[in-house]
Amino acid sequence: MAELLRLAVGAAVGLPAPVLLVSFAASVPASLAAGAGVLLFAAALWACRKLAGVQRRAAAVPAPYAPLTGGPLARLRTVVRDPATWRDLLWLPCQFVAGVGGFVVAVALWLAAVQCVTAPALRALLPSPTGYDPAVLEWTGRSGPLTWILVPVGAGLTVVAVWLPRHLVRAQAALARALLAPTSAARLAARVDRLTTTRAAAVDASAAELRRIERDLHDGAQARLVLLAMHLGVASDVIDDDPAVAKALLAEARTGAGAALTELRGLVRGIHPPVLADRGLAAAVHALVLGSAVTVQLDLRLARRLAAPVEAAAYFATAEALGNAIRHSGAGEIRIALVDAGDAVHITVRDNGVGGADPSRGTGLLGIQRRLSAFDGTLHVTSPSGGPTVLEMSLPCEA
Repeated sequence: MAELLRLAVGAAVGLPAPVLLVSFAASVPASLAAGAGVLLFAAALWACRKLAGVQRRAAAVPAPYAPLTGGPLARLRTVVRDPATWRDLLWLPCQFVAGVGGFVVAVALWLAAVQCVTAPALRALLPSPTGYDPAVLEWTGRSGPLTWILVPVGAGLTVVAVWLPRHLVRAQAALARALLAPTSAARLAARVDRLTTTRAAAVDASAAELRRIERDLHDGAQARLVLLAMHLGVASDVIDDDPAVAKALLAEARTGAGAALTELRGLVRGIHPPVLADRGLAAAVHALVLGSAVTVQLDLRLARRLAAPVEAAAYFATAEALGNAIRHSGAGEIRIALVDAGDAVHITVRDNGVGGADPSRGTGLLGIQRRLSAFDGTLHVTSPSGGPTVLEMSLPCEA
């Protein structure tokens, strides 16, 4: 019955095709001649897009349309120039034939099967011609033996009626994929646009990261090194006259040098942790959670070393997600899973906090999204109010 319902939907989608095609054909000359018929033309295109959208959703086909911007006339020009619009118009009569024809064939098969199986009963219930005899009685001339022969025929038709609709549905889906799916050129153009956007975001993120490193160096290690140089200079000036003061200054210089070295190590670790380069992603994530104030459960299924840029992106995305969960979620437990699926690394960070995380607010999730998108990765956030919050990240290994 599910297949019959889908065939009915396909028939309903294809049924308006003659009206829309006639409206479209009638509106074009009027539009070209005197500017009339533009509204009819736009309405026909809009209805065609809506019908194609229904079939795309049924066949799980992505929409290939160019984005619409500007006023009504600019949008109409974009629609007219979009090759997907004309593919929709080509699909419409094909769907009329496939949708309406498929539904009629499926229903006719069931009706014929029921009449054949019930032919002897119909002959017994209708012993004399009524003027409205079922087709099977007309075919058999109301002959008793022939009506019984139709019973196995009806059983065979029942099998066909059960088997055929699913293939008719698949045929309509194949038609939708052939005519309604994005072409190779459209997919390439969309990918280029997406990569252009993500490249700009990655450049902005890199510039912001460089500014942060510069600020940390200027305010931290550089200031300590300047103070260290001053202490050493003063100590060299007074070492002959007041050795005790010189020793105190040298001790302060040594303390400052140790603090500057610690800050530089922390800065280098933020740029690229040594453990990540030496021992890989699993060890780096394990080291990341050792000092966490919140209980963190790890599920690390990484049996190989990945490319260094991929490992770095996965590490920092995980670190940012963990930091966000600790700072903002109020969670008592965080679960992190990293799974190498062969073609991609799947990262899941789940906490039992208050929920309500939104990528459009704040910079933490946006930073993760920008970092992943630079490698053609994805981020999916599920965070209902009251929790839990689940971040699902995917990073292609061949990025």
